[in-house]
Amino acid sequence: MAAGASIRMGTPKQLLLYQGKSLICRTVEAAIASSCNSIVVVLGAYAEQIKPEIAQYDIQFTDNNQWSAGMGTSIQAGIQALSQTHRELEAAIFLVCDQPFISTEIIDQLIATYHVNHKSIVASEYAGTLGVPALFNYNIFSELVSLQSTTGAKQIIYNHISDVIGIPFPQGLVDLDTPEDYQQLLNNPVILPGVKVAKTLLAKHCLTL
Repeated sequence: MAAGASIRMGTPKQLLLYQGKSLICRTVEAAIASSCNSIVVVLGAYAEQIKPEIAQYDIQFTDNNQWSAGMGTSIQAGIQALSQTHRELEAAIFLVCDQPFISTEIIDQLIATYHVNHKSIVASEYAGTLGVPALFNYNIFSELVSLQSTTGAKQIIYNHISDVIGIPFPQGLVDLDTPEDYQQLLNNPVILPGVKVAKTLLAKHCLTL
């Protein structure tokens, strides 16, 4: 998901550079290199600035005109876009581009765990919580598209906790919300598990939200 306004950051955080690449490029490239077959990037605020940054990739874009209402609208837009182009969609992975340590390995681990354990949700586990990146089976899609606009995917994860399996991703705790978060990331390129900087699939489909 790349639709947020980055209000606390004061600039589009999707375009912030880390290790020579923008956060949105890093996320998209991780998804492309994974076992995902289709990638949808949900855009909202700053869409005109962000889209040229990733126009060279073989991905699908969808615009969330309701982005200002909250994260739930981006989740809805992503699921609807994938469902329209992939009628036999089995599952989807949700990624957010302000987690700088998202990697192809994490995405593929979500997929592999899904195939082995047959749970409806495979979520990342960090700092004693479950969250994104996370994979959702199609039987959860109706709930995802019915989310309240201000609600994220975590509520769905915990609503189905008995049908969830987590994979360790300690660096998932690192996400970038403020200039201080970003500066700390640049000053500490290796983030130890548990240290908070600040704070979108059959083995096939990936949403960069």
